[in-house]
Amino acid sequence: MHSRVTHAIDVFHDKLCQVVSLLTIVMTALTFTIVVLRYGFDMGWIAMQESVMYLHAAIFMLGAAHTLKAGGHVRVDVFYRKFSLRRKAIVDFFGGLFLLLPVTLFIFFISWDYVAKSWQLNEASQAAGGLPYLFLLKSFILLFAATLTLQGISEILKNAVVVFRKEQ
Repeated sequence: MHSRVTHAIDVFHDKLCQVVSLLTIVMTALTFTIVVLRYGFDMGWIAMQESVMYLHAAIFMLGAAHTLKAGGHVRVDVFYRKFSLRRKAIVDFFGGLFLLLPVTLFIFFISWDYVAKSWQLNEASQAAGGLPYLFLLKSFILLFAATLTLQGISEILKNAVVVFRKEQ
């Protein structure tokens, strides 16, 4: 049962990572265009600059779960790297259960009203010529917490198999 759940979560985050990769290319091209327009033609648009900020938020917030899956998050690696596979699984299991999940769930629930109010107000940029979609930008907070929680569950389940398996 758990392997189907972890597989589904992992596949979802692999697909999401492909989208994030494309967004990175779009953000890079847009940044290049902004620089060329600004310094080459003395032109610029606030909405274009805010688009880069929105893309950056999307890349960071939606890429965090895949980074967890890939083992790319920052750790105090002085001791961890020398641990056996089982000991690493124990650290990751309890770290996920007692640190990652409580923090991501806290972020989700504490941000819910903030994001909901932004949607209610149809909140837009305060800058003249800015994007009218600030509520979408704020929604990435909830997506960040939700995707990181899902991947945390997947990692906890995978580590539980290693931690609790019967020794042969």
